[in-house]
Amino acid sequence: MDDQTGAPRVVVLDVNETLSDLSPLDEAFTEVGLAAHERQAWFAGVLRDGFGLGLAGAPAPFADVASGLLRARLLEQGTGADQVEAAVEHVMGRFATLTVHRDVGPGIRALRAAGLRVVTLSNGSAGVAEGLLDRAGLRDHVDLVLSVEDAPAWKPAAAAYAHALEECGVEAHEAMLVAVHPWDIDGAARAGLRTGWVDRSGRDAYPTHLRAPELRSPSLAELAGDLLTAELK
Repeated sequence: MDDQTGAPRVVVLDVNETLSDLSPLDEAFTEVGLAAHERQAWFAGVLRDGFGLGLAGAPAPFADVASGLLRARLLEQGTGADQVEAAVEHVMGRFATLTVHRDVGPGIRALRAAGLRVVTLSNGSAGVAEGLLDRAGLRDHVDLVLSVEDAPAWKPAAAAYAHALEECGVEAHEAMLVAVHPWDIDGAARAGLRTGWVDRSGRDAYPTHLRAPELRSPSLAELAGDLLTAELK
């Protein structure tokens, strides 16, 4: 197979936000006394601190980072110390019940119907990803559910993508990382993988300082169609 054209052998899907819809957490935030819009800043902070800990050589589980930042924010905004842990459990519990975006099921099924292997690679736990796929009726369509906790390094570290490649038994050019996060696309590209960007906003606002994706589509379902019909260059 030419390493620049044709379909890859394996499609590696990011999980948080790429597959899962985080918007229900807005309501969970308001239920514990925070503003709904804080959910996005919180999630960005989780990524920031996760990346930072990895660079410091002390990677931590996603849930620990997420809970820690949420706990700090609750205390900062005046939540009583006796209420903080219950509030953290409430939000994190809701995180464990999220569902997928509407385009995810059709996209994954299209990829599998075309004979491609589909795996997930999350900065979160494999258990959370397993639950997400089970609730969507998609677990049987995914070959492997992988976590960087076994890498051990959060994406976009090269070691995270190398872990997925090793588990799949393929070379980097035979795999395509698909994500909504430009930083994930950039990291995968630098590790030698091919890349596809799901741009659900439809604004095509991809940062120019990062390596551009080979494919860009407004949904996973459309990206699957593009991948199967277009010759990548």
